[in-house]
Amino acid sequence: MIKTMAPSALPRNGFKKNHRPESNIATIDVGGQLFQTTKQTLTLAGPDSLLSKISDSAAPHLPPPFIDRDPELFSILLSLLRTGNLPSKAKALDLHDLISESQFYGIETLMVDSRSNPDHFDAFNLEKSLTLPLNGRDSPSVIATTPFGSVHVAHGSKITSFDWSLGKKATILTEFSAVDSMLAVSTELAAVGATDFSGLQIVDLGTGSVRETLSWENVTRSGSTVQAIGSSQESLFVSFESSRRNSNSIMIYDLNTMCPVNEIGHYEIFGAQINSALPATKLKWVPGYNLLMASGSHSGPSGVCGNIKFWDIRSGNVAWEVNEKVDCFSDVTVSEELSAMFKIGVNSGEVFYADLRSLSLGVEQPWVCLGDKRKMVSGKKEGVGCRIESHGSQVYCSKGGDLELWSEVAVGSRKSSGGGSEARHFRKNVMGRMKDMGGSRITNLAFGGNKMFMTRKDQQYVEVWQNSARGY
Repeated sequence: MIKTMAPSALPRNGFKKNHRPESNIATIDVGGQLFQTTKQTLTLAGPDSLLSKISDSAAPHLPPPFIDRDPELFSILLSLLRTGNLPSKAKALDLHDLISESQFYGIETLMVDSRSNPDHFDAFNLEKSLTLPLNGRDSPSVIATTPFGSVHVAHGSKITSFDWSLGKKATILTEFSAVDSMLAVSTELAAVGATDFSGLQIVDLGTGSVRETLSWENVTRSGSTVQAIGSSQESLFVSFESSRRNSNSIMIYDLNTMCPVNEIGHYEIFGAQINSALPATKLKWVPGYNLLMASGSHSGPSGVCGNIKFWDIRSGNVAWEVNEKVDCFSDVTVSEELSAMFKIGVNSGEVFYADLRSLSLGVEQPWVCLGDKRKMVSGKKEGVGCRIESHGSQVYCSKGGDLELWSEVAVGSRKSSGGGSEARHFRKNVMGRMKDMGGSRITNLAFGGNKMFMTRKDQQYVEVWQNSARGY
């Protein structure tokens, strides 16, 4: 006997029905308002986020999952998932509400990327957007930033930290009477030192506790004060000087374990050697060249002298060295993107550059003045207190209360300037609007995310500069 299926069990074409193909559309009910998007969009929130976890249950043929949150805020965050940027209508909402909502959904990292993306930094369109007030009467001595836009400010014996949104701040008290050097090791930790306090401290910025103290064992067994701090992705660099000021060294530590790895530039100073054995007061890593720039200067009866050394940290040898005597630097920096070193002359107050190719060729006088050469013989120390920093392919130079932006100009043809390198052309722009400039002397410049931070003498706040036409 042959069994036959009921006619209603067979489709008209005689084949069995297939299951409905799984839809890629996800429907979510947020605060009574329905939202539809794709599952791929929800998974962009990350595997640990709430949105990624509910994507499988947000199909059209199922009851939409309900989230008892603000639908207006959710619509902004959904747009962030779709485009990677916050929409312009987010300007009408409170930033801290958006941050709190992004933390609930587990997508705060996307907020950080959207708000602090370094690619959104436009040097020619910066203007002062806000000021960050500090507690107490002490002016900022040093600032340290993180790649995603948070900033730590040392003022007196305190360190005040602002998170990436600049809306939340916390202040801790340190053992130092005044902090002279600081570097952000992570979002929670900072390396902190002073020229009148022995040892480098790794400080927890949340609790104020000292995680670790790093010291340099010098020959005289005296204390070791910190003159400068720098870092690469793997290493922490610390310039130490003995408390007796007769020896100095640069120590290299593993950035993860804080264990000593190597020691370079160890000098014991005897009389006339002072000019060639100056402690480094600025350290800057140049990753493209795999070299550490260390600079230091000294003021004596004959004027200001100094030296700039580029260390190969693997061999412990000096790859390049520039000795400064005529118009020593008030401040110096190096730009990997421009393959050049820049300084402000302490006497002239003018900006100079030295092509790194000239240094490799052993040119004795590598500096090219970008300003008025007549000021070089004026005898006045017009560059005292000036600061110079590079960021990307631009160089920023403070002159009193004003800030100059130096940029390289591409030209059709170049003539050799000697030493085998080509003549280069740089142009100066004065930054900011009229109301932003002038005032007290600029004391610190730093960059983090898509922001520039600036402090001034005798002011108890930090200026934040951002692009005027930026998104929310």
